[in-house]
Amino acid sequence: TVVLSLSPVPGVFLLFLSGERHAAHAEEGASSERNCSSVPPYLPPTAVNTTLRLLQLRAAMKPHNISAYIIPGTDAHLSEYIAPYDARLAWMSGFSGSAGTAVVTQDKAVLWTDSRYWVQAERQMDCNWELERDGNITNWLIKETKEGDEVGFDPFLFSVDTFAAYKTKLAPAKRVLTSIPDNLVDEIWSERPPLPPDSLTRLPDEFIGVTWQNKVDQIRGQMMDNPYKPTALLLSALDETAWLFNLRGNDIPFNPFFYSYTLLTFDKIWLFVHTERVTEELKVYLNSSCDTLHCVQLLNYDSVREHLMKYLEEPGVRVWVGTEYTNQALYELITPEGKLLQSTYSPVLTTKAVKSLCHFICKQKYSRGPSFETISASGPNAALAHYSPSKETARQLRVDEMYLVDSGGQYLDGTTDITRTVHWGKPTALQKDAFTRVLKGNIEISRTIFPAGTKGVNIEMLGRRALWEVGLNYGHGTGHGVGNYFGVHEWPVGFQSNNIPFQEGMFTSIEPGYYKENDFGIRIEDIALARSIKTEHGNNYLTFETVSLVPYDRKLINTTILSLEQLVWLDSYYRVIREKVGPELKSQGLTEVYDWMIENTQPFLTDGASAVVLDVLVFI
Repeated sequence: TVVLSLSPVPGVFLLFLSGERHAAHAEEGASSERNCSSVPPYLPPTAVNTTLRLLQLRAAMKPHNISAYIIPGTDAHLSEYIAPYDARLAWMSGFSGSAGTAVVTQDKAVLWTDSRYWVQAERQMDCNWELERDGNITNWLIKETKEGDEVGFDPFLFSVDTFAAYKTKLAPAKRVLTSIPDNLVDEIWSERPPLPPDSLTRLPDEFIGVTWQNKVDQIRGQMMDNPYKPTALLLSALDETAWLFNLRGNDIPFNPFFYSYTLLTFDKIWLFVHTERVTEELKVYLNSSCDTLHCVQLLNYDSVREHLMKYLEEPGVRVWVGTEYTNQALYELITPEGKLLQSTYSPVLTTKAVKSLCHFICKQKYSRGPSFETISASGPNAALAHYSPSKETARQLRVDEMYLVDSGGQYLDGTTDITRTVHWGKPTALQKDAFTRVLKGNIEISRTIFPAGTKGVNIEMLGRRALWEVGLNYGHGTGHGVGNYFGVHEWPVGFQSNNIPFQEGMFTSIEPGYYKENDFGIRIEDIALARSIKTEHGNNYLTFETVSLVPYDRKLINTTILSLEQLVWLDSYYRVIREKVGPELKSQGLTEVYDWMIENTQPFLTDGASAVVLDVLVFI
């Protein structure tokens, strides 16, 4: 039995596991990856036939006189998760991973993606496509094109930084980037999915910490305080507008967003949306019938370029943009340079990164569905960090294999994301050692104390150190910000070099892992809150409080390689699980789950040993 219980306690999941053999979805296939060198080439049933689509795209390229066409895997808001309506890369190539870029010439079609998705790409693409594992796109373009050739792209799908990076490399090589605002894939995509018809909704009052009017005043205050004196702020990321107005939508799977832009000045608010989806109730809520400081003027989503150009014609204006989520199609309009103010992130993104915390006793009734597609993987499938189940690749769960489940939910009062890895039989020595080292990395980041304002990249190696000591590593990030009924991956919080410094009130995932190709995968992911902590000589310090309350698989933990401090942390964490989760399980009559929880949160240190450890820690 596998039961994922969404506890009424905020941020709490229970993974309840028992039994000796587990139901399977399908038999294992003989081969799940393509083989283009065999005669005839072998394609698995998961591969997509793209022959006709490539012929049509190449025909559409010719009138534009371009030698190559770039197809990013994003939308006009540079979102990580995109709607089927914007899944151009998946439709053209068959590859459905969340990260990738394709280039099509008249005789080649090539995909670039990171190591998480290499196996998935080999399962989904036909032999019309090449998979590039090394090198970069610009070097390939220079090699495959001639001086003077034009390389086409859709400026709505390029960030400011992406465009600059391409131009910096291609221009000296005398290759020309050609902006084509009318997307060529859209021209040939005859059965393109429609936009969702759902109307926008507002958050209920009891879940609103700050009214949209107060948020507008707060952001206008930051504009006023900016020494470069912007007159307007352009918001392009979907979560920016949703946060500012306390609105939600259903345009993006697993994310409560809606297609939108906002242009905010000191006396005007222009909201660009599909206006037919704004109800009369919302129009009243947004004061859309007036024309004062707190009145939202509703304009058609597709008119944002036209309206921005009109605003820029006014004398003395300066538009503030966050380059991380502003597309090139809008950015290139803001000329001359004196009318532009740019920062990596907009003030809305940095402001909403610090949450206003509320405590809610019950979550289950506030559920709005999953926050992403659940990753449920056993054996070699778990070696794919972002495995996506399918009928062709699903396999029988077995006692002698590792099982990894990564899932999360959307609630009116929050967003969750958690991963646990278990073994129902007897793990190998490598599996146990690797799991314990992943756990050590999770604990070391969780218990570290650091000055407020420290960037995550400066402590990220704590999650990898125990793995590095034996020559192991993982190929994905160590953590990401988490929204509040928003995106499960929320920038700009996290452990990468381009994330903002940690401040009190920020939430992040902590998720080290290890993946042995074609064998097993391990990831331990928790959500943690950055909170202040008093130290002996200073107060401006932070640590992390783990708010995901789920025990780790004891069978996989080798306590002999855990330090005393790590064992003490584990026992403290387990006490919190018992104190917070136990009463709720009892109140719901979940006796079997309660007994499982108690059994799996037994302390690692006996009472006497704990006292000795505490004495040692005090001495240290």
